[in-house]
Amino acid sequence: MGKNRKDEQLEQFRVDDRGQKLTTNQGLRVSDDEHSLKAGVRGPTLLEDFHFREKMTHFDHERIPERIVHARGFAAHGEFELYESMQDVTRAGFLQDPSVKTPVFVRFSTVAGSRGSAETVRDARGFSTKFYTEEGNYDLVGNNIPVFFIQDAIKFPDFVHAVKPEPHNEMPQAASAHDTFWDFVANNQESAHMVMWAMSDRAIPRSYRMMEGFGVHTFRFINAEGRAHFVKFHWKPVLGVHSLVWDEAQKIAGKDPDFHRRDLWESIEAGDFPEYELGVQLLAEEDEFKFDFDILDPTKIWPEEDIPVRIVGKMTLNRNVDNVFAEAEQVAFHPGHVVPGIDFSNDPLLQGRLFSYTDTQLIRLGGPNFHELPINRPVCPFHNNQRDGYNRMTINKGPVSYHKNSLADNTPSTSSEEEGGYVHYQEKIEAKKVRGRSVSFDDHFSQATLFWNSMSPPEKQHIIEAFSFEIGKVKSKSVQQQAVDMFANVDLDLATQIADSVGANPPLGRGSDVTKASPALSQENTVKKPNTRKVGVIVDKQGDSVELLQLIYSFKAAGLKPEIISNKLGTLGELAIDHTFKTADPVLFDAIYVASVSEDLTFLKETGRYLTETYNHYKALGASSTAQDLLIGMDGPGVVAGNDNERLVDSFIHAVTAHRHWSRIV
Repeated sequence: MGKNRKDEQLEQFRVDDRGQKLTTNQGLRVSDDEHSLKAGVRGPTLLEDFHFREKMTHFDHERIPERIVHARGFAAHGEFELYESMQDVTRAGFLQDPSVKTPVFVRFSTVAGSRGSAETVRDARGFSTKFYTEEGNYDLVGNNIPVFFIQDAIKFPDFVHAVKPEPHNEMPQAASAHDTFWDFVANNQESAHMVMWAMSDRAIPRSYRMMEGFGVHTFRFINAEGRAHFVKFHWKPVLGVHSLVWDEAQKIAGKDPDFHRRDLWESIEAGDFPEYELGVQLLAEEDEFKFDFDILDPTKIWPEEDIPVRIVGKMTLNRNVDNVFAEAEQVAFHPGHVVPGIDFSNDPLLQGRLFSYTDTQLIRLGGPNFHELPINRPVCPFHNNQRDGYNRMTINKGPVSYHKNSLADNTPSTSSEEEGGYVHYQEKIEAKKVRGRSVSFDDHFSQATLFWNSMSPPEKQHIIEAFSFEIGKVKSKSVQQQAVDMFANVDLDLATQIADSVGANPPLGRGSDVTKASPALSQENTVKKPNTRKVGVIVDKQGDSVELLQLIYSFKAAGLKPEIISNKLGTLGELAIDHTFKTADPVLFDAIYVASVSEDLTFLKETGRYLTETYNHYKALGASSTAQDLLIGMDGPGVVAGNDNERLVDSFIHAVTAHRHWSRIV
């Protein structure tokens, strides 16, 4: 077909970048696109870096109106209470008095997908908390993974471009199993550690309520005497850290794409308030260089066995949003929203975020007054000489809007440090302006191996299967081989199994000599409780209603959340049937218990489907004395049946507490 007039009109704007030299938007050739301009290789990023600012500004404004990343999110209100005063290490007001409760707002999210994408995809999860303190808002903007793909913020647009749907066909949605992502990984090997986490069970959490959170970056605490400590932040879920299995995650994406937000919403509505303990890792400034990794490198953790986590308080989410758009969508987080006593390090990824987040909000929320939206407003008064702009809500009185002035007695006036004024930590810096990165950031594989060494056998198998799936979806044989060869630097056996699975050549490389492990990284060592576990209870509508009532009572007394399933809706005695076999699905439950059965063939077929799928996902199964024959052939731990129904219920609750029974052979 010939070109139409519109095609001809657009032809002058079509550009093929392949084979060209990299330039700025003004045509200036770029000498380095790997490093932001810093005051020394470990120093802060400089505002003078016009290339970084142009690149990041363009990236921040690429999508409207939803977030470029973290678009698919949900949120809740709550409160934070301190266990012990932190005045020994920080002067932050909300960390001083255990009797004071601080309001919080938390937004959970996926990273790669759009607002309409499913929630159980393999992805990192955002975990951002806004503390409404009396000194102003403090935002702890983190993820459920403690490290990131890149070391310098100048590469953030590159990473997101690579992980997003490919531009020529806008596929795949909310997934990293495609060529551009793995091409980026193989050619930016600082990503190795983060990729290991992303291929692990951590990337498919069971629930936002069972998901750890991390501040990712190294920050500083400053106390009243001006003494500084480096600090990393942790959120530890009281229910423990638990995940889906991959087959479940894929099926739930189709059965209930709102699975995680529904779980959060329903839990809060039921009064099962999600709880997370706040932990901090503290490091004296004089100990900055005592480790075999750079503490400022955002692709590195501080192993908890080397630097213990001090648990200092608890956050409880106790109220759902009233309007998702007005709250969850309009909330604006920023790592630069700090209070006295909390400051920054020279982590080059953090330094870039301090610029990027404000810039992003300007386009996403329509201008500089996003702080006036109800969800973003501080609980304390705010006064300054900023005026007008899009969406201005404050009606400022008086003629004066400048500093210094005499007409208003030079008010609003500044505050001294003693009066609560924010004073930046005075770090001495003597350095040349450079584009570079400290050589202490050069080790990309030791902690990736540390993570691998820390996994239990089932977790390792899941990582191998995740790599095999992801790299197996890559079309480019060259990219597949590059990825296989890269992860030989993490573990040779891991890379060899991936290569065999995807049909690549055996990996080049000799593996890793790292033998250290960190038990805290394995979910097998997490807290395991029955609380809020959802149990599907299958019943025949002609079954014994008294026995069912006793069973439901026993489950609820143990903290389980039973939901009744049958072939038709209605009631059984005084209990309402919650689901039919068609309106629910076995992947939506943590365990299945068959209380009574019908001789109807469709009923038996559907019950068998529920049991088989639950068994194959290593979850607990139970059957009353009248239904135990349905479990014939399903052997191993977590399968509970018998004639003593009272002991049977106790055994089943114990089996549910374990979450998964990996030793079962399916």
